Amino acid sequence: MNKELIEKIIKFRDDRNWSQFHNPKDLAISISLEAAELLELFQWNNSKETVENNYQELQDELADILIYCTLMADKLDIDLDEAVKKKLEKNEKKYPVKKSYNSKEKYDQL
Repeated sequence: MNKELIEKIIKFRDDRNWSQFHNPKDLAISISLEAAELLELFQWNNSKETVENNYQELQDELADILIYCTLMADKLDIDLDEAVKKKLEKNEKKYPVKKSYNSKEKYDQL
């Protein structure tokens, strides 16, 4: 995520003095709740219907999740860019292209 956007998220929080409420536990709960709201959009519909009928809501829920993840990373002093790069490196080892290409199997089943 670019630095300008992160700063905007942090400023939004700080302008309202909400950092005091943003401990790791409550941020983790908020991430989970927002993810559940995203999942709820798909309930009783297929993916195509959900995307066609709820595109703005999907954007909003994804944004909420990303905002809370950014706030948690800030609180825990985690560089999200670095964390994602490291996780991708781990996943590349777990899911080598040769074994995982066109497969939905979990790494221990490849």
